[in-house]
Amino acid sequence: MKKRLAVIMIALVSILFCISPAMAKTLTIGTMSPLTGPYAADGNDIANGAKTAVAIIEAEGGIPGYDKIEVVSQDTACDPRQAVAAANKLVNLGVVGVVGAYCSSSTIPASEVLNEEDIPMITPASTNEKVTERGLPYMFRVCGRDDDQSIAAGKFIKNYLKAKTVYIVDDKTTYSQGLAENVAKQCEKLGVSVVSHDHVNQGDKDFSAVLTKIKRANPDMLYMSLQNSSSGSLMAIQAKRFGLKCAILAQDAVYHPQFINIAKEAAQGVYFTFGYVDKTKPSYQKYYEKYKALFGEPGAYSAYAYDSAYVLLTAIKQAKSTDPAKIKAEIMGMNIQGASKPIKFFENGDSTANYIIQVVKGEEFVPFWNPETGTLY
Repeated sequence: MKKRLAVIMIALVSILFCISPAMAKTLTIGTMSPLTGPYAADGNDIANGAKTAVAIIEAEGGIPGYDKIEVVSQDTACDPRQAVAAANKLVNLGVVGVVGAYCSSSTIPASEVLNEEDIPMITPASTNEKVTERGLPYMFRVCGRDDDQSIAAGKFIKNYLKAKTVYIVDDKTTYSQGLAENVAKQCEKLGVSVVSHDHVNQGDKDFSAVLTKIKRANPDMLYMSLQNSSSGSLMAIQAKRFGLKCAILAQDAVYHPQFINIAKEAAQGVYFTFGYVDKTKPSYQKYYEKYKALFGEPGAYSAYAYDSAYVLLTAIKQAKSTDPAKIKAEIMGMNIQGASKPIKFFENGDSTANYIIQVVKGEEFVPFWNPETGTLY
């Protein structure tokens, strides 16, 4: 009898152990970004930003009906084919939404895969206009667009720098070339002469050929549109060695603490277009304190990624559902103060833009010029 009772008890315990994990419900979201390679700094910032949002949502009580929120991060390496593979993997893992990607050349094809399964995707970093202009119902963007950024750049070049000539360089990626072309159009529209629009290759480390041409052309300004901060820092260092005297304006992909750490003295005085972040806001401070405790100092896209994940999770919480249509309805109805900026979405999935001009002073980026008011900070 005792043996039979022992067997029964063991069987019951075994059943309980089998049932308990099944009873626990996990909500799974995905991130897509370059976790390896030359863009890994921004890519890991994106993954960590999303994880910070999960930590804060769980600290605020989580999402009813779920015991845990899991983040599954996939490496795109800023490669379109790898991005498609990553999107397919996330679909197979049953994610209810995705934060990503970084490069527009990854976001565009990956979003097509996710769209087939009606999985919402919110990008914190892809600025090419086509991201939200293809009519995909579940594609959203927290950061600004290339045309928004190029307008800010054009105003600065014309109205503040008073430049008459500009030399433009990009690295032929979907993002950087598209943005460079937009800046060229703005310059022409404003009467600033584009001396040349030249190209380098991704991964180049020696920019002497193009810098020789720039020095010979002697423009008032160099517009540097590259895909990552490591390439931008190398170009800035070499430009200083070449003795270039012109002002340098770069964009949001080069904007990263790593640029200052690598370029050092050559970074000083370099201008950037990037979103204005009001660090006095409680929403920013809540994000910053949690992020720093978990991962250290945030990177350029950490706050945008945090806001992307926070929007997604808040929408699920408010909808009380993972139904894509209900999630979208909640996202479209949002009007909140995020960590990065005030967030309200337009019909096409874009949100408000907040580009300003920042400049490197010492070991930090400092707000410098407001393109809306034409005044210094």
